[in-house]
Amino acid sequence: MIAHTVTGLILAAGKGTRMKSARAKVLHEVFFKPMIHHVLDAVSPLHFDQTIVVTGHQAEMVEKACSGYPVAFARQDQQLGTGHAVLAAESVLGSSPGDVMILCGDTPLIRTETLRNMLSGHRAGCQALTVMTTYLDNPANYGRILPDGSGHIQAIVEEKDASPEQKEIKEINAGIYCVDKEFLFKALKGVGTDNKQGEIYLTDIIAIAHANGLRVQRFFCHHSIETLGINSRLELSLAHATLQKQLLHQLMDQGVTLISPETITVHGQVKVERDTIISPNVFISGNTTIGYNCRIAPFCYLRDCRLGDNVSIGAGCYLHGAQVGANENIDPHSRIIDQIEHI
Repeated sequence: MIAHTVTGLILAAGKGTRMKSARAKVLHEVFFKPMIHHVLDAVSPLHFDQTIVVTGHQAEMVEKACSGYPVAFARQDQQLGTGHAVLAAESVLGSSPGDVMILCGDTPLIRTETLRNMLSGHRAGCQALTVMTTYLDNPANYGRILPDGSGHIQAIVEEKDASPEQKEIKEINAGIYCVDKEFLFKALKGVGTDNKQGEIYLTDIIAIAHANGLRVQRFFCHHSIETLGINSRLELSLAHATLQKQLLHQLMDQGVTLISPETITVHGQVKVERDTIISPNVFISGNTTIGYNCRIAPFCYLRDCRLGDNVSIGAGCYLHGAQVGANENIDPHSRIIDQIEHI
């Protein structure tokens, strides 16, 4: 089976009722941007032939939020399950042969490298279907992997439909798939709604593949945190903290000293040169650049600032759009606003 194209399909139609919010789930911010932007940023370096976002709840708002990305949209007018969401994209996907990588718009921690490795393994194995799995100590709310005797997958059972024994399984469905397009839609049209949700489950195509003698390959994600699906405010905070910690570790690896990093917030666009020391309870955001050997005292707020080398910022400063030249000192509790125009 030779695939001629690869399409990315991102499912972003759900309401996210457990968020208890009037806002569409994928528009909630994780690490200073909507969580769906993290997914789009992860797939962009893969250079898919096409990327499609399936929208539904608050479709216009989600589509507007994605307008800066080269994507097409498909509408799921009724939210009748993940399989139904994929079916909604059939006409946009077209009929040319190829593979589809299906992701959810609420998994902001997934990395490009992981997706690239999964796609490479899928295509090298010439399988009709590859499913990403991982292990969780607490697998509640995730679909469980049911293996066959040869190490492949024979089915996935959703939490609400799982037996007590199946709920003890620790290997879970990460919700990311690589699948041959022709098989995908042929299988989905044979999926029913005989489940407790009354929905068309995308996961049912695994059992269909197995029943038709097709091997369902598993791609195991060793870092389970990447597969975290955001369904609550607690999970939202966990994803934010994970991305923040990753950035702070990068800064420290590059020669920046962070005193009590658990109290420091740094936006992903911020640039900091080596030998700078950032004290506790500092918030740095926007397009801020900080030069070599600077000192940022506690309880400072910096946004869209430019600091030269050897700058010292006193405690409790509020700087928004400030430009500070090399070797300058800013007195404690100073307030500087809009010194830089059109940053």
